[in-house]
Amino acid sequence: MKILYAVQGTGNGHITRAIEIIPHLQARGEVDILVSGIQSDISLPFPVKYKLNGLSFIFGKKGGINFWKTFLKMKSGKLYKDIKSLKVKDYDLVISDFEPVSVWAALKAKTLCVGLSNQVATLHPLAPRPKKDDLMGRLVLQNYAPTLVNYGFHFKRLGDTIFTPIIRQEVRIITPTNEGHYTVYLPSYDDVEIINRLKKIPDIQWQVFSKHSKKAYTLFNVQVSPIDSQKFLDSIASSAGVLTNAGFGTTSEALFLKKKLLVVPMKKQYEQHCNAAMLKEMGVPVLKKLNKKSLGDIIDWVDSKAIVPVDYPDNAKEIVDLIIDTHGPATATKKRKVKK
Repeated sequence: MKILYAVQGTGNGHITRAIEIIPHLQARGEVDILVSGIQSDISLPFPVKYKLNGLSFIFGKKGGINFWKTFLKMKSGKLYKDIKSLKVKDYDLVISDFEPVSVWAALKAKTLCVGLSNQVATLHPLAPRPKKDDLMGRLVLQNYAPTLVNYGFHFKRLGDTIFTPIIRQEVRIITPTNEGHYTVYLPSYDDVEIINRLKKIPDIQWQVFSKHSKKAYTLFNVQVSPIDSQKFLDSIASSAGVLTNAGFGTTSEALFLKKKLLVVPMKKQYEQHCNAAMLKEMGVPVLKKLNKKSLGDIIDWVDSKAIVPVDYPDNAKEIVDLIIDTHGPATATKKRKVKK
């Protein structure tokens, strides 16, 4: 069986999840890997057959997406050519982790592409939604990579097709400690903005990992480092808590390691506001934004000892087997053809 596994390269969570999923796919068939996007700080330790520009969102410095840089980086002509040239019919099964080229190529070829991501979970009928609707953000989420059959991941299991997060093995084997510092990852905020807020809590050591700095430095009680996946993981594992955006990967790993968690969803990122709604329902505090008014909430969180308990079993093989047994060529030859 030939399998195409397509992974979104914007954000590290998709890549870390793929590292766990790919070996189970390889145990069931011949796997070609497609990665599109330009914002991940982690590389796959597997050969990638298709490395595409895709459709990436560029992090800004004021709490959200830099839409101007996103527009400048967008190569719509190349995107269309990639969609047109990708031969999805050469594969018995196409699986997409919120990767648009594979999804739109499958729609064009009238063949099935199975969605497997956190994003599809946020659209599940049982998933919590933010109180304030974002029509444009919801439309983008629904149409960016619109798969017709979906399996997903959320912070809690929902029904038969939405599973708890896949936690990578290097995280599972960690024995967490508490050395007193707090780990910070807020890629859509400028370093200066973060430092100006956190220096106001001088008795805490903050370890900030930055997408905007190429060298390490320390100001006041704030240590800033460029992204390094191993140093970042070591920092979280030995931290007292994690302050981050409301993405899926880092938040899941922080919960798994039983760390206090405080999240700031990115502006105009509907997916992150959906994640934040679920986290808030579970008891994780959520900040609207990082500003002067949020200082008191950060202090309250630092003073708190509350940790949200979770149970995240190793479920990668279960999910892969379910998808292949349900949609693979031996059992779903007729089902794989879909109407336009």
